Amino acid sequence: MDHTRPATLADVARRAEVSVATASRVLNGSTHRVSEQLADKVRHVAVDLNYAPNVQAQGLARNTSSVVVVLLHDITDPYFGQIAHGVLAEAARRDVRVVIAETGINPGNENEQLLSLRGFRPRSAIVVGSRTSHVESEKRLAHTLCQLRAVGASVVSVGQKGLPGACLHPCNRAGAHAVAEHFVGLGHRRFAIITGPQTLRVVTERHDGFVAGLPDGAPVDVITAEFSRTGGYEAGRTFAANADRATAVFVTSDVMATGFCTALREAELSIGVDVSVAGFDDIPVAADLYPPLTTVRLPLVDMGVRALGLAIDGPLDEVVQIDTELVVRGSTGPAPS
Repeated sequence: MDHTRPATLADVARRAEVSVATASRVLNGSTHRVSEQLADKVRHVAVDLNYAPNVQAQGLARNTSSVVVVLLHDITDPYFGQIAHGVLAEAARRDVRVVIAETGINPGNENEQLLSLRGFRPRSAIVVGSRTSHVESEKRLAHTLCQLRAVGASVVSVGQKGLPGACLHPCNRAGAHAVAEHFVGLGHRRFAIITGPQTLRVVTERHDGFVAGLPDGAPVDVITAEFSRTGGYEAGRTFAANADRATAVFVTSDVMATGFCTALREAELSIGVDVSVAGFDDIPVAADLYPPLTTVRLPLVDMGVRALGLAIDGPLDEVVQIDTELVVRGSTGPAPS
């Protein structure tokens, strides 16, 4: 054997003294049974030769593969990281391979990444992230996903409805509405919303749900910032600099809320006393802030598990509503007298 090239399935079969078909059944998965003794021999030889299956070649031969492609906006964002964790955990349980691509908040980038990954002949594509108001880019992404479905791949989106395939749709409006009712119940009468870019449908859903839960005519200040910790921090500085400010603030993501709360502490505002703050998502760090953050809980890891389950098992066009839960912690309190 030439040790300057990777070992092939034929090399493993030759060394193990079995047919290529038998070696394939052991190493690449098959419904055909092979005796345990023979299977152990093939696996031992494969390890000895440092054999690794050629996933792309398998995809070409079968016109599909065991690969699931996951597109998400930002792997460093705990919202996406928790969902990805769920996907990976379920993939390991099902012996499925996952390829993750980071796209930013841009449906054009999502489409380009998807096009570049078609060579894997993925069995499924999972698109995680808010849909946007960029109509033409969304149409191009939907077209590429339809092409994948036409060759047998399944498609699942985690966010808003609009793309082909199944969808996990978090109840953003209901969760934000619960935050508004919580603030009103604490006696607050002036409110603020810290939002991400208005092009994101998740921002619209959470904004609209919050406003719908307030009394008619209640004053609401809106500060738009980057959908990130830094964006939340800058919004917090802007908010704190306003002497005539709201007493209750809804920050439309926990990641933004971490930066927002830091800015309030720097301005020597007491969170939960001078200003009540609530977030959305319940990322792991939310409970560790000081004071702990009141927020709307989404089952992020379970959403990843369910997304992969839909991708593998179907149904292929179902819309699954993901319920939310308001978690009250120390960052919200009665309105200042």
